[in-house]
Amino acid sequence: MRELVIATKNRKKLREIRQLLDGYKVKLYCLDDFPGAPNIKENGKTFQENAVKKAMRIAQFTKMLSLGEDSGLEVMALEGAPGIYSSRFGGWPKDDEKNNRKLLRLLKGLPLSERKAVYKSAVAVAGKEGLIKVVEGKCSGLIAYTPCGKYGFGYDPLFIIPKYKKTFAELGEKIKHTMSHRGQAFRKIKKTLIKLLQ
Repeated sequence: MRELVIATKNRKKLREIRQLLDGYKVKLYCLDDFPGAPNIKENGKTFQENAVKKAMRIAQFTKMLSLGEDSGLEVMALEGAPGIYSSRFGGWPKDDEKNNRKLLRLLKGLPLSERKAVYKSAVAVAGKEGLIKVVEGKCSGLIAYTPCGKYGFGYDPLFIIPKYKKTFAELGEKIKHTMSHRGQAFRKIKKTLIKLLQ
């Protein structure tokens, strides 16, 4: 069985990636499986830069096929913020609820029509020889007035899918994966992964 390292310590993200890779004949590892793995600073200017950096650094460290993913929320009324700072938008330590509270505070008073947002995800795959492929996925929606739902993580309780008039956190993982930014990115990289993991 082939092996793939997911370059993250984020348990919620890892769980979602495991679901998206369900059906692949692959043994998955994460950074917690490698004591001494480098702590990667997400200081790129784009999601792609951060995803590539994660995949490359971990592939070099482990000498194994590695996958890096970076994602976040861009809100039009906030000129694209929080963007690459999505996970630490509310300050340190990182906390989903703090991020959501700050977002709601900044959007206070705006009608739903002015609460447009895009979730974006970049996925990169690298081997010890270097970068193999990088792709992006995105999903458009609106920011709710209050958090709703119990599924997912991050900004999912606030991210409304207009077609359903519900947040990702209300729709649940199965429906979310069919349209989410991360789901789209993984579908784009599927052929590459299948070829690499044969």
